[in-house]
Amino acid sequence: MTLLEVSSLSRHYSVRSGPGFWTKAGKLQAVDEVSFSLAPGKTFGLVGESGCGKSTTARLVLGLIQASSGDIRFEGAKVSARRDPAWRAMRRRMQMVYQNPLSALDRRLPIIDQVAEPLIIFEKLSKAERLERTRELMHSVGLTAHLFERYPHELSGGQRQRVVLARAMIMRPSLLVCDEPVSALDVSIQAQVINLLQDVQQSKQVRPGEERESGGQEPEGEPVGPQSWRKGDQPDQHERDDEVAVMYLGRIVERGTPEQLFRQPLHPYTQALVSAIPSPRKSTRNSTNSQRVILQGDPPNPIDVPAGCSFHPRCPQATAICTRVRPALSDLGEGRRVACHLVLQSRSETSARVVSRAC
Repeated sequence: MTLLEVSSLSRHYSVRSGPGFWTKAGKLQAVDEVSFSLAPGKTFGLVGESGCGKSTTARLVLGLIQASSGDIRFEGAKVSARRDPAWRAMRRRMQMVYQNPLSALDRRLPIIDQVAEPLIIFEKLSKAERLERTRELMHSVGLTAHLFERYPHELSGGQRQRVVLARAMIMRPSLLVCDEPVSALDVSIQAQVINLLQDVQQSKQVRPGEERESGGQEPEGEPVGPQSWRKGDQPDQHERDDEVAVMYLGRIVERGTPEQLFRQPLHPYTQALVSAIPSPRKSTRNSTNSQRVILQGDPPNPIDVPAGCSFHPRCPQATAICTRVRPALSDLGEGRRVACHLVLQSRSETSARVVSRAC
């Protein structure tokens, strides 16, 4: 069973290349041919530099913006950006945790009212039932009773992020999309929020694929935790994900398990990202320049993406074929995928040597 299926998803914007009326219109490729799937009970992470298309992909998945091409299916139903009753019913089971919790909250309302607001809109509950369910959920995410009547500006960054998570979980969604949920927090708080997300996923509050009744009655069956789809700039924040994809200029260049990507990154861009992860086990005194991959130059203009591999202007290993032919995301087996001519050529040469020895 697949909870979320994304196939050849693209989002392009028509923009002008410069100021003035006579400038030519160009096409900005925010997301280009992105495909992935998410099974029940799993977590999918998306990493890359700022501006590579992660947030746009998240909004496309939730149906907040219209895709230029491609297909998105949630629990077997097609996701579109039409604000019709079918979209609203689907959005109850797809929620988002935003990057900046302070801007995502209304500073004029106490946090308990903001967490309970989705129940007022979607559920037919009495005031007592609504307050009981809200307080129970807020306690489960680590918010104590003395914080319930406070306003967002009176809370710390970690507490505000817990409020945003509680508001997203109040409708018991099947899919939770987290837009860099810890990037705005201190390092000491980041681990707490990541642990909280993992606890929420395992907390048996959601039954994927089953519609909730308007009266709040739960269907029969063994409950399982919500699935999450997370994105972020730092690869080390995704060590607990089931699968991680690396995005560059709107395209996925490598996919695999966290162990595969962090221990043996194949794509040169992934190698640069992984080398930038700070580790207390690495001694500064013993480190060498070869351990840190420094990328030269800036990312290309997304309006004028270079031919061939879009990473070749910054790749220290680029060859002639990289400048002409765009590599496809090829399956290497064991769930590993990479879009790189150098990796595919190296694997092909290794296979040829094995065959010649066998003969």
